[in-house]
Amino acid sequence: MVRPLIVILALSWFGCSHLRGPQGCFKDTDCKGNRVCMNRSCGDPRDPCKGAESQAAPSMAGGQESAGGVAQPVSTEESSQQPPTGRSDQSRKRRASGPAPAKAPSLAWSVKTSGAIVGAPTLGPGGTVFVASHDGHLYAISPEGAVLWTFATGDRIWTTPAVATDGTVYVGSDDDFLYAVDKDGKEKWRFRAGGCMPNVGTGPEGVRCDVDGGPTLGPDGTIYFGADGIYAVWPDGTLRWKFDTPDHVRSAPAIADDGTVYAGGHDDTLHALFPDGTKKWEFRITDDIETAPAIADDGTVYFGADDQKLYALTPEGQLKWAIVTSGDVRSSPAIGEEGLIYFGSFDQGLYAVAPSGTVQWRFRAADKIQGSPVVAKDGAVVVGAQDDFLYALESDGRLRWYLRLDADVDAPATISADGTLYVGSDDGVLHAYRAIP
Repeated sequence: MVRPLIVILALSWFGCSHLRGPQGCFKDTDCKGNRVCMNRSCGDPRDPCKGAESQAAPSMAGGQESAGGVAQPVSTEESSQQPPTGRSDQSRKRRASGPAPAKAPSLAWSVKTSGAIVGAPTLGPGGTVFVASHDGHLYAISPEGAVLWTFATGDRIWTTPAVATDGTVYVGSDDDFLYAVDKDGKEKWRFRAGGCMPNVGTGPEGVRCDVDGGPTLGPDGTIYFGADGIYAVWPDGTLRWKFDTPDHVRSAPAIADDGTVYAGGHDDTLHALFPDGTKKWEFRITDDIETAPAIADDGTVYFGADDQKLYALTPEGQLKWAIVTSGDVRSSPAIGEEGLIYFGSFDQGLYAVAPSGTVQWRFRAADKIQGSPVVAKDGAVVVGAQDDFLYALESDGRLRWYLRLDADVDAPATISADGTLYVGSDDGVLHAYRAIP
């Protein structure tokens, strides 16, 4: 692994000027005892001066910046004080907290943005809906459809926002930054991934550091995302670790119960990392991986790829089986309560696969399925397609209902506990649907 150049600075940034070290750490295992690697320094996360071995400045490959673009020191005490995020089956298996409407629901309200919506809406405290748009903005919308605030980034946003229990919203942008936004829509910090120049634009260098893989929240508040590698960032905006990859990572990381981090990339590889960011194993295929992995209760890892397959791997990285379709698989798989794996393909099919690898049924839409399905609490499967329709299917593949939108539905749907269904579309509209009384 190629390490970025590190500029060693005094520990006086953290008030620890009495401590010096010749070299900063790269990962938690570089540190002794219970100390961890925080911003290239080993120390107790509750006390940045206790047992610190060294301190390095934010590296050229990523670091915190203020709104003015100047690197700022932060107290590592914030890392331990951040509330846990309550990561659940919804994030790893794409299950909704509420049921799907029994019949085609009616439109409650809609909000128009100025760009395509391709990420799922995220529900925050009080039912606030957070959604990101290709217009470069993060939107906070009340349950009644009123725009509470907007937050501007420097480029398009592909990602699904992540919300911590304290109301902090995390979102990545194609301007190469991960942003932390407070509950009032004000920037808390920004973290730059890599050192791509220019940080906005097209071409291999222009997109390599785009923050469009994730973010995913860990149970301790760590934020994981993909860009020019796989990153783990503390809730205070400092780098915990980075795993370098030879190409862009657009797959949102998935975190297993044992802390293993899974993410795929344009290097045609699914990476499995130990909790400290070191390599556990890798599984190579022949084409890009853009789907977020799903993790079953037995630890099986499911992911799709542009080689037109859905893969099932053991927790040790051994192939269990692969399902061959007739198109790219960019729809992240979802896992139902009974263990069925649901995923879409560019061949227009939504597939239901048993854990043994047997296809149980296939539903055919009228165009490509790029969006990820979501499994409702009542077992229904909701998925959109590029035929401008949103479909709800029974767990046995029977059509429950469908809705016509005005553009491709590449964004996954979100269903709240009360059954309200939120979904975005390529015309930049966020729709809220509720069951007809």
